[in-house]
Amino acid sequence: MFKRLTGWKYIDLNFARSFHKISRSDRREFMMTKFGPPVNRSMTELDRTFFTKTIPLIVAYFPEPRFLGQFVKVCKKDILNLPSIKHIVHITPEKKGVILREDIESCDQAKEKLSPLANEKIKEFGIVLEPYDLKLDYDFWKADDILRSVLPKELEHDIPTGFAQAGHVAHLNLRDEFKQFGSLIGQVIIDKNSKVETVVDKVDTIDTKFRTFKMNVLAGRDDLVVEQSESGCKFKFDFSKVYWNSRLNSEHERLINQFQPREVVGDVFAGVGPFAVPAGKKNVLVLANDLNPESYKYLNENIVLNKVGDFVKSFHLDGREFIRNSPELLLDWANTSKTVEKRKLVKRRKVEPSSNASTPVEREYEVTKVEIPKYFSNYVMNLPDTALTFLDEFIGLYSRNPKVKDLIKSLPEFKLPIINCHCFEKFSPEESPEPSMEELHKRVHARIVKLIQFEIPFESCKFHLVRKVAPTKPMFCVSFELPEQVAFREN
Repeated sequence: MFKRLTGWKYIDLNFARSFHKISRSDRREFMMTKFGPPVNRSMTELDRTFFTKTIPLIVAYFPEPRFLGQFVKVCKKDILNLPSIKHIVHITPEKKGVILREDIESCDQAKEKLSPLANEKIKEFGIVLEPYDLKLDYDFWKADDILRSVLPKELEHDIPTGFAQAGHVAHLNLRDEFKQFGSLIGQVIIDKNSKVETVVDKVDTIDTKFRTFKMNVLAGRDDLVVEQSESGCKFKFDFSKVYWNSRLNSEHERLINQFQPREVVGDVFAGVGPFAVPAGKKNVLVLANDLNPESYKYLNENIVLNKVGDFVKSFHLDGREFIRNSPELLLDWANTSKTVEKRKLVKRRKVEPSSNASTPVEREYEVTKVEIPKYFSNYVMNLPDTALTFLDEFIGLYSRNPKVKDLIKSLPEFKLPIINCHCFEKFSPEESPEPSMEELHKRVHARIVKLIQFEIPFESCKFHLVRKVAPTKPMFCVSFELPEQVAFREN
């Protein structure tokens, strides 16, 4: 999950005009300044008690409460209008009033600053104006409101405003100038986000082998084993030891929706199972592989946790070895198990003969035997840094083992697999003009042609922009049918 925080701006305005005549933007900034938290840029440890503020305002008290709604309706511009602050308040348990506009700080100012209509209604309704102290505390302001008031002035316009979340852990990528304030930033984020219990910061660059990185716990409990819900499944994993990116949720679901029940998918870099487990839940058969021992461990746990063990089979191999041996691995599964059981929960109600009332009975399962196909319909290669470089392993996929080749060619229903490969196509910011999406697609296509040693038509490749990791680093998923000349090439 990705969070973005919003908050107040701080300005120093010297108004030369009456408040109701100034521009809308100046008025908004004045409101943000007046209602922002107190500032203490020397704070190193969070002191919540410091963030208290009393704002002098004026409240219009209605001896006749029946006039309150009418006044609010016709005098909107004279009433406090600020998000998170209620303009209708209880002065005492019996007395109710409306807070007037924020620039009116005394009863003497009211007549001059209020609109003629408001002054007229005050006389008509017998409204009494009284001083009112609005008290705000730490709980009122958002995370970056607080951070802007405690971090150095030169950093206030560049506050870390976003984080990724997995389970109870929020993950920041703090730049060097913010790292010394990491504990303060982390504690504020925990306070302002009820589902965050731990905040971490990436210590170094991502590990190229397992896509993990070292983490520094900034605040909260030192527990990075998280539980995350996605695609109708529950996932458990150690966030510091496996790769997980909540921003890829829509990409996971996009591909899963393309897989059909009773098809077979080879998940080459399965991680903890964001593709494999939900696919298995929709009765897709999946051979899921990952080299990272921690990912493999949690992949197996998530298979059990989501009860998809009949449809998802796990492997702990290098990606090249898995691709190379995948036809034999599938045949072993098909020949050993032959079928898997597809279970469908059925709720039946029994009608009593003596009445029309129906009562629920115990849950029942309808069990259907599903034959395991002997060929793959899809491969998923979600390792964008290097996945393309593994494509050469598909050369001769079905010709390495004569028995596999003969069996595959004897299957009347056989179809060649779709390869779904994630990749980056980074370009230089100095390129002028900036390359178009079509140009970037053609560059990826050229790499594919070179790796599989076959001139696959550009039009047969389908490109999907997953996300832009950086302005010059888009992430794509390219999908194409493995050519027969590649799959059955003799080595």
